[in-house]
Amino acid sequence: MIRRRREPVAFTVRTLLYLIYGLPLLWIVLTSLKSQGEVLSSQASFVFSPTLDAYRAALADPALGAAVRQSATVAVGTTALCLALATPAAYALARVRSRVVVPALTLLVVLQMVPQTANLIPLFWLLSQWGLLNTTGGLVLADAVMFLPWAILLLRPFFGQIPVSIEEAARIDGAATLRTFWSVALPLARNGFLTVSSVIFLVSWGEFLYGITFMLSPEKYPLSSLIAVQAGAYGVDWPAMMAFAVVSALPVLVVYVASFRLLSSGLTMGAVK
Repeated sequence: MIRRRREPVAFTVRTLLYLIYGLPLLWIVLTSLKSQGEVLSSQASFVFSPTLDAYRAALADPALGAAVRQSATVAVGTTALCLALATPAAYALARVRSRVVVPALTLLVVLQMVPQTANLIPLFWLLSQWGLLNTTGGLVLADAVMFLPWAILLLRPFFGQIPVSIEEAARIDGAATLRTFWSVALPLARNGFLTVSSVIFLVSWGEFLYGITFMLSPEKYPLSSLIAVQAGAYGVDWPAMMAFAVVSALPVLVVYVASFRLLSSGLTMGAVK
């Protein structure tokens, strides 16, 4: 009976969320199918003659291909580096019984609360000192550092739910700590590993602030920064900007649809454990 009373509320909330997130996406797609004149006209909101000119111009632009490759490189590199650092750290925090664990977790939460804009100047100075400014490696490093605390916090519950007896049995069979982690703990926590990697890939693909700040050359911009520079000094080519946005969202949509069930179960498990 309680469940039935909650269903209309849940349906209403879902409907509102669909409208809040769906209407802007619909506006983006519709704008990409208009001409510049129809975008600026108040008479062509939903009734207009669709055209693919903006998509033809976007696909013919060589900057789009370079930006797609840059975004893919940054997203894959960020995911790999972040997981390489976060996975052993999360495993250690899940298995070590020490007074250091609580302060370490508190520090990770605090680091997650630091605004991204507060890190711009220190990271800009560090990357310039290390010779990594305006390089893909520097952008990957900055993004990985930003996602690292979150990845550790989310991965730790997945390792924590693995029974210690399984690892003890592996040690009795002669497996060392590293072998136990690699052959026993990591395969059992693969859902958390895949969940975190999917989220990091999705977010780093569309990361904008670091990309436009640490990449000084426009030809090295990722897709998110390339979309922003479509706003020129003489106005905004709205159909072109929206076409770039739709094209850039397609890989994200594919990854999201492919990992939807994994994300829904993995994020929930990581939140309650």
